[in-house]
Amino acid sequence: MIRAILWDNDGVLVDTEGLYFQAGREVLATQGVELTQEDFVEQSLQKGQSVFDLLPNQDAELIDRLRLQRNARYSALLRERVRVLDGVVETLRTLHGRVLMGVVTGSRKDHFDIIHTQTNLLQFFEFVVVREDYKQAKPHPDAYLTAMRLHGLEPETCVVVEDSERGCAAAAKAGLRVLVVPNELSQHGDFSPAYKVLGSVREVVDEVDQLR
Repeated sequence: MIRAILWDNDGVLVDTEGLYFQAGREVLATQGVELTQEDFVEQSLQKGQSVFDLLPNQDAELIDRLRLQRNARYSALLRERVRVLDGVVETLRTLHGRVLMGVVTGSRKDHFDIIHTQTNLLQFFEFVVVREDYKQAKPHPDAYLTAMRLHGLEPETCVVVEDSERGCAAAAKAGLRVLVVPNELSQHGDFSPAYKVLGSVREVVDEVDQLR
């Protein structure tokens, strides 16, 4: 029986991954490094590694400074506009109250808060787990293990909605069934660990009903 749905945030609920790519590309360009979309997808969405690993100069102080610049630029882009992805509001409204729902995200709390000052989505969720709440980033399962531990959930009672290869891997390693809704950036990932790959977030309702 499904008691809870654990939702990823970026690329599942909101269209923010392109903004994160833009911020990283602009900052790396100041160091003469061109960040392509392919590089971003491989480093961030597939491997879960830093785009700053692409710098020829791996000076720790430089990278810390560039990371701060990237985070500040990303915050500025988020404040300009965040788009809720198609079908999300209808899907969350349908599922709200039928099962426990939480967000399990790799976003820092400051970025997450900026995003959701604009979306009105948090009304549908009972809890949120942000990057500061756990030690190891996706594709490590720590985010999902932490969410289950904090909220008294067992893997067999949960289903996860993810969009990226690293997120799918993280949830599967935690023993969870994963529904993947790929987007334009993540569509070529390896989703072999997934329970099912969906064509739209709207399909989550039927899948959850079947699992219940």
